[in-house]
Amino acid sequence: MKMSNVLGGATLASLLMSLPALAQEAAAPAAEAVAETAAAVVDKGDVAWMLVSTMVVIVMTIPGLALFYGGLVRAKNVLSVLTQVFLGFSMISILWVAYGYSLAFAGPTEGGLSAFIGDFSKFFLNGVTLDSRAATFSAGFELPELVFVTFQLTFACITSTLIVGGIAERMKFGALMAFLAIWFTFSYVPMAHMVWSGPGLLFGMGAYDFAGGTVVHINSGVAALVAALVLGARSTYMKEPIPPHNLVLTYIGAGLLWFGWFGFNAGSNLEANALTAVALINTVLAPAAGALAWALGEKITRGHASALGAVSGAVAGLVAITPAAGFSGVGGAIVLGAVAGVVCLWAVVNLKPLLKYDDSLDVFGIHGVGGIVGALGTAIVANPSLGGYPLDGYDMGGQFMIQLTSVIVAIVWSGVVALVAMLIVKALFGGAKVSEAAESDGLDLSTHGERAYN
Repeated sequence: MKMSNVLGGATLASLLMSLPALAQEAAAPAAEAVAETAAAVVDKGDVAWMLVSTMVVIVMTIPGLALFYGGLVRAKNVLSVLTQVFLGFSMISILWVAYGYSLAFAGPTEGGLSAFIGDFSKFFLNGVTLDSRAATFSAGFELPELVFVTFQLTFACITSTLIVGGIAERMKFGALMAFLAIWFTFSYVPMAHMVWSGPGLLFGMGAYDFAGGTVVHINSGVAALVAALVLGARSTYMKEPIPPHNLVLTYIGAGLLWFGWFGFNAGSNLEANALTAVALINTVLAPAAGALAWALGEKITRGHASALGAVSGAVAGLVAITPAAGFSGVGGAIVLGAVAGVVCLWAVVNLKPLLKYDDSLDVFGIHGVGGIVGALGTAIVANPSLGGYPLDGYDMGGQFMIQLTSVIVAIVWSGVVALVAMLIVKALFGGAKVSEAAESDGLDLSTHGERAYN
């Protein structure tokens, strides 16, 4: 009896000791199932933030960019600019859904042309369903893919319509729309893929572009410059003053641009967390510094600080902080915005008259030059010793060379595509520039048959 009890006790002890292992083994499949379920869960807060960000970026374009540009042109051309931005936005929206998203973010992960472009596997959003997901930057967090598609759509639209400012007051409407369609297809989409898609060339190199310094601002700024050069100057350019007709409209547009830029920069984190707040506060500080720096520069060099200069400086600061929004600390954002304000002031006031190119609304001077300042400056302000938030493996010197490479790629790529696109539309439309009589009458009347003011 005693031996039996001992044997029974020993057997029971062994069983009790093995229970944790047996329980762990039995629970493993359930744990994996739970993990898979957790990975597929979408955070409603992130979704809500991204929907709001998407909507405010649309406000940034229409009416923000449209009013900003509309106030800068002469009264006889304001409706033409509003129409070009509005219908340009509409056209690029459809092209993005048709093939832009697929070519930018779908396709093979390696081999072939995957470093430069995707494929047509998501043509007209084929395979993008209610259940398909796009990953965010944090493990275990995902967005509905349709949210990501729409957010990226707004970037494609504003980048393309920014170009309108470079050729304002003198380009045939049909030629402009054709140019935007060609340039979007062969410049914006490949640049978005190269910088923001996993297989992309510049992504693989480790280029820092939080919200579009190369993809958006250098890309559009260079295209606007090339288009302006090929198109030729306005008939009265450098012969008589061409002042803005309504700076109040421009001021309102600038305010809407600044507001929309919060969605542009902070939304680019793709989720709502502390880093989103970093991008948000940087999007306050950099344009504030840019506005003050431009105003001070004007006071020193021209004897007065103007309202137009203040809003232009703010936009320059916004452009410069775009690639650095989630990498820079607050001090770096202030310095980067101030530097952009001064450098862009020089580009608009000194470089443009020196080279005599007619970039009507200074798209290259602010977006192109400001984008270059921001893309290169990102390598510096990301330094943790300066309060930055770099990615793992950061080295300032090495990162600067990567940023320089990405700037060169963006300039060359956009410049070549813009040149070819302009030559194509000139051939298709028998010249891309309106007649001198139509320019003199104003594009509102000669192109659209209406006037903004009675």
